[in-house]
Amino acid sequence: MSDVTAVKNLVSKYNSLKQEVAKVIVGQDDVVNQILISIFSGGHALLIGVPGLAKTLMVNTISQALGLDFKRIQFTPDLMPSDILGSEILDENRQFKFIKGPIFSNIILADEINRTPPKTQAALLEAMQERAVTVSGHHYKLNLPYFVLATQNPIEQEGTYPLPEAQLDRFMFAINLEYPTFEEEVQVVKATTTDAKPTVNALFTAQEITDFQQLIRRIPVADNVIEYAVKMVGKTRPNSNAASDLVKQYVDWGAGPRASQNLILAAKTHAAVNGKFSPDIENVQAVATSILRHRMIKNYKAEAEGVTIEEIIKDLF
Repeated sequence: MSDVTAVKNLVSKYNSLKQEVAKVIVGQDDVVNQILISIFSGGHALLIGVPGLAKTLMVNTISQALGLDFKRIQFTPDLMPSDILGSEILDENRQFKFIKGPIFSNIILADEINRTPPKTQAALLEAMQERAVTVSGHHYKLNLPYFVLATQNPIEQEGTYPLPEAQLDRFMFAINLEYPTFEEEVQVVKATTTDAKPTVNALFTAQEITDFQQLIRRIPVADNVIEYAVKMVGKTRPNSNAASDLVKQYVDWGAGPRASQNLILAAKTHAAVNGKFSPDIENVQAVATSILRHRMIKNYKAEAEGVTIEEIIKDLF
C-alpha cells in the first residue's frame, strides 16, 4: 500500500485505539495522546504524577489495545540489575541457562524509577537505548516494538535516587499527570465500584506498529520546520546568542541535539495521527512542552520567583 493510504489507515486505527482506551480510562486525553505519540515515534516516556491517578491501569489498557506484551517492574531500593535483566542458572544437566527477566517484553512499566539505585537504573537505560541487553558477556536482542514508560512520584524526595540529566535525556517525553476534574472523578468512582469489567480489544499486531513507526520516519519535513525546531532548542541554551531574556535569567542548562531530533519525530507522528502528510510549525509547538520540560534546568532565581518551566517554554514559540 502507498504511504498516503497507510497514513489514512493509521488515522482511523488511532481513533479506534483512543475509543478502546476510553472504555477504561476516563479523561486524560492529552496524556493518552502523548503516550501513543511516543510509542508510534519509537521513543520512551516519563510519567510524573502523584499516586492513585491510574498510571499503571493506563499503560496496561494501552498495551492491551495495541496487542502487545506488558510487564510491570516495581522499582525498590534493593532491586538489582539481574532482577530486571534476568540471570544465568545451572539447569538439571549442569549447563548454564539464561532465564529472561521482566525487561523482555514489548511495553515495560518502570514504576517509581527514582526509587532504585543508579546501577539498576543504568541497566534499564541500556535496554531503552540499544533495544538489547548484555548479561554475562552474551548479547540478547529485545522484541520490537519496545517501549518503556517510567513513572515518578514528584512529592517524595526521601529514599529516592533522582535520574541524572543524561538519563532523563533518553526519555522522549516527560508527561505531567494532573488530578481529574470533578465530573471525571465522579465517572471514575461510578465505573470502578461495580463488578462490570470492560473488555479491551487488541487492534494492532507488533508488526503493524513497527510498520507504522517506519512509515512515520518516511514522512517528509520541510526545511523551515526543521530549522524552526532547531532554533527553538537553540533558544533554550542560556549561553547562546539566540537565547531569550527569560532563558538567560532563569535557566542554567538548555536542551541538547536529542531534543531537536525528538521534536521533529514527535511532530511527524502528531501530524500523521491528525491526517496530515507533513508536519508544520503548529505540530512542533504541540509537542514542544513535553519534550523540553525535562531537558531544561531552572536556576535558583526561577524557583524563588515561582517561574515555571512551562512559562519559559511558551516564551520560545
